[in-house]
Amino acid sequence: MDISLQLDPEIIIGVDTVNRAGTICGQFGSRVLMVTEQVLYEKRSIERLSSVLEDAGIETIIFDEIPAQATADVAEAAAMLAQGARCSAIIGFGGLKTQSIARIAAMIVKTRMPVFELLDGTNPGTDFLPYVAIPTTGRDPFLFSRFFIAVDPRDRSVKLIKAPVGLCVSAIVDGGLSESLSGKFASTTAFDGFCVSAEAYCSTKASFLSDALLEQAIVLYTQMMDSYMDNKLFDIVGGATNAGLLTALGSAISSPGIGTALAFALNGRFPVAKSWCSTILLPYILERLVTARPEKLAKIATLMGEPTMGATVSESANMAVDSIRRRMGILKVPARFKDYNLSLDRLVPTAEAARNLEFVAFSPWTVSAEDAYDLLKQAF
Repeated sequence: MDISLQLDPEIIIGVDTVNRAGTICGQFGSRVLMVTEQVLYEKRSIERLSSVLEDAGIETIIFDEIPAQATADVAEAAAMLAQGARCSAIIGFGGLKTQSIARIAAMIVKTRMPVFELLDGTNPGTDFLPYVAIPTTGRDPFLFSRFFIAVDPRDRSVKLIKAPVGLCVSAIVDGGLSESLSGKFASTTAFDGFCVSAEAYCSTKASFLSDALLEQAIVLYTQMMDSYMDNKLFDIVGGATNAGLLTALGSAISSPGIGTALAFALNGRFPVAKSWCSTILLPYILERLVTARPEKLAKIATLMGEPTMGATVSESANMAVDSIRRRMGILKVPARFKDYNLSLDRLVPTAEAARNLEFVAFSPWTVSAEDAYDLLKQAF
């Protein structure tokens, strides 16, 4: 497999790197739109970023009207605000949905393209505002990709949006801005990242470069799980930040799979956290990968610290599945979709929408809509 690697943004990593946001945005003008979410007021993160920009002589217009179940049309309101204020750049400051909405707003602000046309596949062209990503979660598999997922407000299905080259000018990955999570939700983030990493590791697009990145991500996510299980000393914030960065880079070179697609599709249609969806699906995805990529699953088992010495490839591969199930049981994370008042019959469109996402074609087995639905039935 040839490797084609081009990262549009300048990537800045480390604690307090958000302090460089003013210098970065100042290259484009003196007024920016910050697309963000209201939960970030609690840690005064929005106030901090606004102060950094103000110190650099940049006026900040804040758009924070992003509901929990936000769909892509929210980006039109953000784009109108940016246009009316004559902003020179757009900052996406928040989680996965916030980043998606900020990207879309940056793409349509100048052309005033209706978001429905973008969702239906119309090329937005090259007339866009510079977009600066400041994620507060390290689990965005599309941070460095040429495409990302958005939720269509017409039916709450997920669509893949292709971003123009050069849209994202900078990505600031500051672990100090990570979202504060507790309890089961916190531990599911490790399973969520593990799911993306494992799928990209086993993808038909995988290469030695993506393997090197994703193997280390898998080790870090395993250490996160173990730290939640046994209260072992581990830098959760630093580990999550590093693991997320490695996963995003590895996924950009390789590709996530049907588990990631289904998690996004379920979260887009129902009020169930994406990390919970990934966690529930993970053991069933791994079971499929035991057959499709046994040697890769055997390597994952070794990376997780399982006793694979002397075991066959098949035995080692199954150890990875057993290891995940054991950790899920100890941490008492979500294990069944039926616990969230979902109707199995209503999951058919979700399976179809997930299967239609283009990157699913790089899964190591041929995934049909029926196969995607069967995964949901197993996890129900």
